[in-house]
Amino acid sequence: MSTTSTGTASPSSGLSANTVGGPGSLPANGGPTVLTGTPVVPGAALGPVIRPAGAVRLPSEDQPDVAEADRAGEKERFAAAADTVAGRLADRAAAATGVSAEVLATTAGLARDRGLLSAVEQRIDAGTPAAVATVQAAQQFVDLFTSLGGLMAERVTDVRDIRDRIVAQLTGQGEPGVPDPEVPSVLLADDLAPADTAGLDPTRVIGLATRLGGTTSHTAIIARQLGLPCVVAVGGLDDVPEGVTVLLDGDQGTVTVDPDPAEARARVDAARTAAELLASYSGPAMTRDGHAVAVLANVQDGAGARAAVAAHAEGVGLLRTELAFLGRAQEPSVEEQAAGYAEVFEAFAGRKVVLRTLDAGSDKPLAFATAPDEPNPSLGVRGLRVARGNPGILERQLDAVAEAARRTNSTPWVMAPMVATVPEAAEFAAAVRARGLVPGVMIEVPSAALHADRLLDHVDFLSIGTNDLSQYTLAADRLSAELADLTDPWQPALLLLVSMTAEAGRRKGKPVGVCGEAAADPLLACVLVGLGITSLSCAASAVAGVGARLAMVDLATCQEAAAAALAADDPMSARAGVRAILERT
Repeated sequence: MSTTSTGTASPSSGLSANTVGGPGSLPANGGPTVLTGTPVVPGAALGPVIRPAGAVRLPSEDQPDVAEADRAGEKERFAAAADTVAGRLADRAAAATGVSAEVLATTAGLARDRGLLSAVEQRIDAGTPAAVATVQAAQQFVDLFTSLGGLMAERVTDVRDIRDRIVAQLTGQGEPGVPDPEVPSVLLADDLAPADTAGLDPTRVIGLATRLGGTTSHTAIIARQLGLPCVVAVGGLDDVPEGVTVLLDGDQGTVTVDPDPAEARARVDAARTAAELLASYSGPAMTRDGHAVAVLANVQDGAGARAAVAAHAEGVGLLRTELAFLGRAQEPSVEEQAAGYAEVFEAFAGRKVVLRTLDAGSDKPLAFATAPDEPNPSLGVRGLRVARGNPGILERQLDAVAEAARRTNSTPWVMAPMVATVPEAAEFAAAVRARGLVPGVMIEVPSAALHADRLLDHVDFLSIGTNDLSQYTLAADRLSAELADLTDPWQPALLLLVSMTAEAGRRKGKPVGVCGEAAADPLLACVLVGLGITSLSCAASAVAGVGARLAMVDLATCQEAAAAALAADDPMSARAGVRAILERT
């Protein structure tokens, strides 16, 4: 017996239980135990615990050297294994959409990375067997990325994942990853490789909780896209045995071990009812007193756009364009890019589509454009800055957008990522307007928020990327599990910058949207509207939850909630204060 549901914030389950707020052994009193974490995706899931498959057995380094005559064949064997792994991931990427497709494509590209392949081949040339050479070369990159820190340190998980997949292929072991359970189950893990999260089947894995991770980690973002109830940063999760029944509550951020059956069923039924109510949502979104707020979708390709139309998104607030570039040795042609953009424009014919130009660099390196050895890549050449050394990439992408607009008789809005100064915005706006398109920029660094008025002298709109703005405002890597509390989108300092940006838009009479993961939180969406945000863009699976929640409140209540969030000292008290206000409605 199990089910899932996503929806607006729900009452607490009321389970009488021990509460564990941090790591440690479960109490042995036989009653339900509630483990607490950070809520990411609302809804409830009840079912047995499953965990990722056992680790791949890595080879011992104490192995005889490969004979010189056999080394060429050993290199071929490695190349075939790496190609097989990359092919599997690429096939899964082709079958996926949105962030899942991007993550899988990026991981597939890592399996074909020339630096990794070269490091392995050098070791094989010295007589090291392929499997051992794979482990050693991977460790070389693990050490490098760890020393670089920041977003590059997050790639350590990807490197180890690729290492394990190649070693498994070379040694005849089963491919690592998440098992395919016979009954719908709740997945508990320390953390998950992005490729594993992206490959989850939401009909089999109905809920997800991790000991590590934050609200903007790949795990959280993909869970949101899949509509999986999800809680991250859960203390004590390691002590929950496989097979035991748990109730995962994505609204409250809890995992209840051995819950009372009747109370658990009631919570799941309530979540299902909330989901059914959301199923009737058809937009457009507005508050109870008629204040219109565009609820848009974050998409990445034509398939994702068509899914967003079915989810009643009013348009696209963030068209990510990286997918066509990732994992490739050469830049995609203007024609190839235009064909992909046209699919999205056609899906939302006559409606708003906001396209973000290439956001490469840092954790999304390009073989043909970005430097592999930046000392601090999260503060380096990423986003619009890639065009400094490669101006043709941006020019050709804008040409492709203009061609797609011509074919579909549309006028897309085009925004640049990682804009930090007014001159950058002015130069970008001129290039966009020259092609008959609508220019805007993303607010992802504090300097852009502080100069929002001046930016709006040159562009027609702003879009706030709360994921990056949180990490640069709080000086905390948004993918760091240890710093997840700092990059929480409810941080009052972050919300203050959002408020300042929205106020600049009001003064200039120009729209300001939010396209970061903050827009997918129905509770926080009310706060953002109260701050003056005019549009919210989120995963298609979150559109109904956001739109339906806004319909339950009036604008004055949203403004009261916004004031409470700004007055709070920390995310927990901000959530509590806002929840108390909204529950009165």
